[in-house]
Amino acid sequence: MNAAVLILFGVAWFLFAYFWYAKIIQEKVLKINDANATPSHTLTDGKDYVPTKKSILFGHHFASIAGAGPIVGPILGFAYFGWLPAMLWILIGAVFMGGVHDFAALVASLRNKGVSIVEFANDAVSPKASYIFAVFVWLTLMLVQAVFADLTARTFAEDPHIVAPTLGLILLALLFGYIVYRKNFNLTAGTVIGILALIAFIFMGESIPIKASYDFWLVVIIAYSFIAAILPVWILLQPRDYLSMYLLIIGLVLGVVGVVVLSPDMNAPAFIGFDSAKGPLFPVLFITIACGAISGFHSLVSSGTSSKQLDKERDAKFVSYGSMLTEGLLALMVLTMISSVLVWGGDANAANSFQSLLKKSANLVFGGAFGRTVQVFGIPLKAGISLGVLIINAFLLTTLDTSARLNRYILQETLGKRYGGAFANKYFAAAASLVVAYFVALGGYRTIWPVFGASNQLIATLSLFVVTVYFLGFKAPKWYTLAPAIFMLIVTETSLIYSFFWDFVPNKKWHLAIIAAILAALGVIVAWESYKKIRELTKRSSAATENG
Repeated sequence: MNAAVLILFGVAWFLFAYFWYAKIIQEKVLKINDANATPSHTLTDGKDYVPTKKSILFGHHFASIAGAGPIVGPILGFAYFGWLPAMLWILIGAVFMGGVHDFAALVASLRNKGVSIVEFANDAVSPKASYIFAVFVWLTLMLVQAVFADLTARTFAEDPHIVAPTLGLILLALLFGYIVYRKNFNLTAGTVIGILALIAFIFMGESIPIKASYDFWLVVIIAYSFIAAILPVWILLQPRDYLSMYLLIIGLVLGVVGVVVLSPDMNAPAFIGFDSAKGPLFPVLFITIACGAISGFHSLVSSGTSSKQLDKERDAKFVSYGSMLTEGLLALMVLTMISSVLVWGGDANAANSFQSLLKKSANLVFGGAFGRTVQVFGIPLKAGISLGVLIINAFLLTTLDTSARLNRYILQETLGKRYGGAFANKYFAAAASLVVAYFVALGGYRTIWPVFGASNQLIATLSLFVVTVYFLGFKAPKWYTLAPAIFMLIVTETSLIYSFFWDFVPNKKWHLAIIAAILAALGVIVAWESYKKIRELTKRSSAATENG
């Protein structure tokens, strides 16, 4: 198949889904109504609850949810099973699962004062489900912080040319936030100036590499994440993510148009087989490719930060469902690049060595493919590769500081509201997970990383169950959210069981076996609590109908 045909079909499919399926979810399930005041207006505090233009909030949301997942996932999914299964999962998952998951979590949070899905699970399902969910999510986000801090620090240490544009973006964000929000500077003019300045920082990085050790950068990144987690959103988080969005969108447009212009053949294998070194296609593919199809982290962003900033309910579709489809397109772009001659430098025969991808860094694979793609626009290969690496770095930092802020909210909204004291203090709540993440990053996370994929997808599963229960309480149809919840429950439980019996126990990875068993049990408990509530609400609705 020709890569240009595939990516053009993907663009058309996602556009169609946005105006078709997202509209069904908006009107039948969520029943969006701009007459409902959003928390950003009713609880405005100038720090966390801030009414935000949807274009700026889209930037924050998209940059936060993207992470490295839509780049790394397709690369690994392709290497394990071929590009066809990966493509189908991205196209189907993003529309019928990921988009629904993100959209529903955002709107449910809007109707619950902007609190995280973890907190409103207490009233929607049960206190037991909420406590289990909170502990599980906090630990998962802490692991995300450890991994992304480690990856960013290593990138800085190994490629000092990328430091200037990355740090420059932070300085630009601070300036942008001040002049736009406090001095009412024109948004369009500020955006153009910010993008031009960012381009200047990229060239500066090539000329002025900033060298330091991994240990130094790790401390700097953890400290930055703490500051970003406690500052008012308009000072750093919103403007940094907004400017990052343009970097990401520019990269996406250049990549998609580049693939269309070059029009390479998808000469790598479409299907390798049902088994891989990591296990069978089901469930491994659905755990490996997360962010491009469905990811539990998205519901935490939707219900953690974005719901506190949404100006009106109708913006939710654009911000959440629109971001998910954009991420799906990004994953599809990466897939077409690495499955064609682009990643192999024009040598079609070399593409048969697709298994070599497993031995390479995802940054290297994506950077090389992106650099060769954008050469069609006259961009030098080295500059194109640097831009590709910068895009990944922007993803890492936005996800890192957003996860730190989310863990701050979770601690404050659960233990803080119940017990007060240090748990209610934003400085303690922000620092708690980052301190643990720092020590985990120094050497511990690699031993537990194999269960991260399943834990992330388990969050998506539980989020879908919670929003199903919540909207069912308002007599909304349940299958739009319940069907994806059941599918993802089967995926995650199968993954954990498979890993337990066919990897962790046989290879005496006892710590992973224990974690997998605990995760599987927690997932079943929360799913059972949700099922009981769904059954109760369904019976109540049926009785009301019979008596009506």
